[in-house]
Amino acid sequence: MTIIGKTIHLTIDAILISTCLAGIKRNTGLTPKFNQISDNTVKEYSIKYLNLGESVYDYTVATLGSSSHFQRK
Repeated sequence: MTIIGKTIHLTIDAILISTCLAGIKRNTGLTPKFNQISDNTVKEYSIKYLNLGESVYDYTVATLGSSSHFQRK
């Protein structure tokens, strides 16, 4: 696998992990403790990373909700 292929693969994996964490947040209310992170840059990018997962989660729920293949219970 080329370097570009590995980079794409790792990027997609990171987005899937962020989306999974967004689902956990929505269903249980559990969130990371950002106040324990001392470096402001790391804290800022961590929040942006989790916000990306929230966006992907929202888009996925909206898309599946409008699909005829899924129904709400």
